[in-house]
Amino acid sequence: QVRLVESGGGLVQSGGSLRLSCAASGFVGNGPMGWYRQAPGKQRDMVALISSVGSTTYADSVKGRFTISRDNVKKMLYLQMSSLKSEDTAVYYCVMNMGRDYWGQGTQVTVSS
Repeated sequence: QVRLVESGGGLVQSGGSLRLSCAASGFVGNGPMGWYRQAPGKQRDMVALISSVGSTTYADSVKGRFTISRDNVKKMLYLQMSSLKSEDTAVYYCVMNMGRDYWGQGTQVTVSS
């Protein structure tokens, strides 16, 4: 059983910053992890991915603004978001692949213009 719990979302003004965290518990290893987001009425899209050894992939829309990182000892995943835009408003989900994808419940990020 893998449990992922996101935190750190909230309301921020355009141009501001937020740091999302994802705590993993249960039978977790060091599999690939990532952040996805889903805006109202839209599909869930990849934001950033990180491998077990720290290789990263970003969506073009967040390159240079977001940074994904992980702490395998603490079993934590992070997403540092800066220069936030209104189009970054969405529910952000943490995902871990352990043979199958495990998802958190999501945390709301709202960027006001």
